[in-house]
Amino acid sequence: MPTLILLRHGQSQWNLENRFTGWWDVDLTDTGVAEARAAGRLLADKGHDIDRCFTSVLTRANRTLNLVLEEMKRLWLPVEKSWLLNERHYGGLTGLNKQETIDKVGAEQVKIWRRSFDIPPPPLDADSPYQLAGDRRYAGIAIPQTESLKDTIARVLPYYEAAIVPALKAGERVIVAAHGNSLRALEKHLSAIPDDEIVELEIPTGQPIVYELDDALKPTARYYASER
Repeated sequence: MPTLILLRHGQSQWNLENRFTGWWDVDLTDTGVAEARAAGRLLADKGHDIDRCFTSVLTRANRTLNLVLEEMKRLWLPVEKSWLLNERHYGGLTGLNKQETIDKVGAEQVKIWRRSFDIPPPPLDADSPYQLAGDRRYAGIAIPQTESLKDTIARVLPYYEAAIVPALKAGERVIVAAHGNSLRALEKHLSAIPDDEIVELEIPTGQPIVYELDDALKPTARYYASER
């Protein structure tokens, strides 16, 4: 039966600094590197193997995947990278400290921006240092200036159907190393989580989530690799 492993990247520098990150490219902390290596060892120790890998175009997810594959002695596996698996774009919140933002505009407003299903944060200013127009990764792409979770799901799921589903239908064991919100999109789809509940789903860094699927790609089991 096909298996799908979902893995949120290890702790990033802006996770540590409690800043909104989104599409901005930050690296892993030493803790994040350790989390990624531990995830790889855990998967190997639990008898999991992988045939195909998918990740975003952001360094924190790329390095996490590479470290996992290194620990599993699977660095030779095929890897497909796509911006469609990027984190949700946090718009004008990008780079801001979360607590300082709460102090400035209030906890209720920040909760709406962070946890509403279809209300995005304010768009990124045209002169923001976090604009990505000159980044080669996004050449020819209409870069969003902000996204809600609904917007993120709208780009992740078509990519899942077009790229990941064929691998799963071929019986391959797949890992997706990505981000909290792009993985929420996949979890919502796989586990049929309602709109008002998916925003509360927490996905910890560096903890592999295993989906065992039937031939129709319906989940027969979902668990953290550490649990079995």
